[in-house]
Amino acid sequence: QVQLVESGGGLVQPGGSLRLSCAASGIILKLNAMAWYRQAPGKERELVARKTNEGNTMYADSVKGRFTISRDNAKNTVTLQMNSLKPDDTAVYYCNLEIPLKRLTYWGQGTQVTVPS
Repeated sequence: QVQLVESGGGLVQPGGSLRLSCAASGIILKLNAMAWYRQAPGKERELVARKTNEGNTMYADSVKGRFTISRDNAKNTVTLQMNSLKPDDTAVYYCNLEIPLKRLTYWGQGTQVTVPS
């Protein structure tokens, strides 16, 4: 059974930084993608950043230039460095693991990020 454990959320003032981390455990195929999603109150969950094991990376337009996703394939960890945070970044952030060959998707429990206005 694959498990994702997140850490690093919290309260930060506008313009500040936070770093989210996620560790995946269990049997994980080499070919996969790890990502961060977020869900704000009353809104749908949205993709923030995604990085495959081969290094292909994408970001939501709203976070380009401010957020950086990185991963350690050997350790099955993914981090999200968030800089220049804005109140609109307030949300629960979820770690996500996709294993395309098995058509499997796993989610972490979520971590709250709050940027007060």
